[in-house]
Amino acid sequence: MRFMVMVPADKDSEAGVLPTEQQLTEMMQYNEQLVKAGIMLAGEGLHPSSKGVRIRFGEGGKKTVTDGPFTESKELIAGFWIWQVKSREEALEWAKRAPFPAGTQLEIRQIFEAPDFGEAFTPELQAKEDQLRAQAEQLSRAGAKA
Repeated sequence: MRFMVMVPADKDSEAGVLPTEQQLTEMMQYNEQLVKAGIMLAGEGLHPSSKGVRIRFGEGGKKTVTDGPFTESKELIAGFWIWQVKSREEALEWAKRAPFPAGTQLEIRQIFEAPDFGEAFTPELQAKEDQLRAQAEQLSRAGAKA
């Protein structure tokens, strides 16, 4: 099972305040535990919403683009992990070990897998998804080498 663990934004992350060396060290130690346990697939921090953009899809194909910053900071994400674990409970146990200060609230959400979609996810669609994932992986590797 894959889960996304979302780290909420706060006033500091939205102001572009970068973590201290101590905070980075603690997070690297935690990430190292996740990697050694074989569960961390990805993990990144995000720039503040002032550098972001939102697009709203409306009626008749209308699209509205809004530049950040976004005022509802309680709904913003400052970072995330993607974990491969055996259960929701295992994800929860790992999340409890994260080096965050009191008051931080992580959100843990399971990622859909092919079987979750039932019969609507035909063998043809599965094959196409597999092809796209392979292409994305190749591009990711090529980008890492550049």
